[in-house]
Amino acid sequence: MPSVRVRSDEPFDVVLRQFRRSCERAGIFSEIRKREYYEKPTSVRKRKAAAAVKREKKRMQRQRGFRQRSY
Repeated sequence: MPSVRVRSDEPFDVVLRQFRRSCERAGIFSEIRKREYYEKPTSVRKRKAAAAVKREKKRMQRQRGFRQRSY
């Protein structure tokens, strides 16, 4: 559980921003979004496979290098 130390002279907005940042670093927001609704196991597999294909295409594009225009 993320926690933030509050000093006596710190404004509430600053403390809230620090708490949100610590929650984001801990991965709480992404976990909440993931558990927001039920996703069938087949759709989970499908989504992960699509993400893997996308990563592979991106990796191949970087490996191949960018083509330069000849004009």
